Amino acid sequence: MAEHINPNLRSPKTTQKIMLDVCIALMPALIYSVVIFGINSLILTAVSVITCMAAEGIWQTIRKEPLTVTDLSAAVTGILIAFNMSSTTPVWVVMIADVFAIIVVKQVFGGIGSNVVNPALMGRLFTMMVYPVQMMRYAVPGAVDAASSPTVLSAIKAGQEVSYSVGDMILGNIPGALGETSALFLLVGFLYLAYKKEVNVLAAVVYIAVTGLVSGLMMGNVAAGFFGGGLFLGGLFMLTDYVFVSKKGKLLYALAAAVITILVRQFSMYPEGVCFGILIANCTVALIDRIDKQPHVYGVK
Repeated sequence: MAEHINPNLRSPKTTQKIMLDVCIALMPALIYSVVIFGINSLILTAVSVITCMAAEGIWQTIRKEPLTVTDLSAAVTGILIAFNMSSTTPVWVVMIADVFAIIVVKQVFGGIGSNVVNPALMGRLFTMMVYPVQMMRYAVPGAVDAASSPTVLSAIKAGQEVSYSVGDMILGNIPGALGETSALFLLVGFLYLAYKKEVNVLAAVVYIAVTGLVSGLMMGNVAAGFFGGGLFLGGLFMLTDYVFVSKKGKLLYALAAAVITILVRQFSMYPEGVCFGILIANCTVALIDRIDKQPHVYGVK
């Protein structure tokens, strides 16, 4: 979610209020994850939030910097990291992702508004590279203690038949990370943020539409392209909302993320490319800023 707040924008909304709204928006998906994956979903999310907030507080205390834990940005990062994990992921793996995201990705670069890439996604990517076995185990909904099951996208990539209906995929009754499977409940939360005017609706819609349609056609299952992985979680809550003035900048940013996601889904060893697509798009922001540079009108308030 957006962690890049422009300090020059005058608004009655504080970072704390925005982040609180994001936490509220993520609650429907969290509650549903507990319903289908069990209480461990709630435990992992709580541990993740506490670890992120503690890591930020300890780092800033050691560095003798102003404490920013109360702005709730670390809490949002904690929820999103948990949402990117399976309900069966060991707690210690989640905590490692939390500490890496907060200290290495966020605080080392200057804290909120200064980090180059999305901390939660980098936390996921780091643990996925270092602990692939623990990260790639996904429980079957309603059978948390059962053996791990391949995700819809993994099954398609392996040439296996997908046994889940379109309704199952939309609702989230499929194997996957605990907060990414339910497109329906993620959309409910996103609509709340859209009502509050706190999200980049254009970028989210373009990213999801292009990625879902094109990758779905390429894999021969459009429903899976949209709902079989983490597209809605990434597009609605993790396509970091950098402040682009024009529609052109927002479109370029969304399309950059979509192209990378599609290429990774189709041509790499990974069945899902959302993480890579958004992180690489984060790194193109400086270039897009140059392409999208707006004329500055002096003397106009």
